[in-house]
Amino acid sequence: MPASTHTRPRSATTGRADIRLPWWALALPALAFVALLALILNPADAHAATGEPAIAHLVERAHQLISR
Repeated sequence: MPASTHTRPRSATTGRADIRLPWWALALPALAFVALLALILNPADAHAATGEPAIAHLVERAHQLISR
């Protein structure tokens, strides 16, 4: 008795991926990025910020490491 062979179905070769994201999949990360950027640019609005802004300290430290 011969064994039956299974053929693979032909896949559509349109050349592009058909992936759709919901609107919030792009909006929420963008909103979080803007909120964090606003806190970095104006650290006075951040309630947990004390003393010198962290980004200024980070830039100063990077400048010290590069200038060595």
